[in-house]
Amino acid sequence: MTGSTPGAMGDGVLLAISTRPTDGDPMTLQETANVVAGRGIDTENRKTGTREITLICDWAWKRTCEQLDTELPWTTRRANLLTKGIDLPTTIGKTIAIGDVRIKVHDESRPCGLMDEQHAGLRDALKPESRGGVCGEVLVSGVIRVDDSVSVLP
Repeated sequence: MTGSTPGAMGDGVLLAISTRPTDGDPMTLQETANVVAGRGIDTENRKTGTREITLICDWAWKRTCEQLDTELPWTTRRANLLTKGIDLPTTIGKTIAIGDVRIKVHDESRPCGLMDEQHAGLRDALKPESRGGVCGEVLVSGVIRVDDSVSVLP
């Protein structure tokens, strides 16, 4: 399997950005995003606090699709950021840097019932290894771009 592997804590990369203006809307890919401290991506309809932005790693999505024996676009998970090279489940309680933006990772992003509406069995397939990703609070605003470096701060 290509991509990042669990346990990696070095530098990674932002592979993709996705948002939805209101709950239930389809996810829209974008090359850049304005990320605002205390809010999240400015075009995204997220709640403030610990769930302002959501991230998923490429290896987690690949394993999820393998378990389901299908290929689904990563946006099916409805996360904002797809990363490679950082084992996101190990970042809970830490701060991630993406370009100038700083995100405090608070918790695992637990899959909800909407996942099974996207694809049968998706919710359960996202549970092992915290494959559903993580969620966090934006501490420092800035613009992020696909291919920006992603790192865990000490």
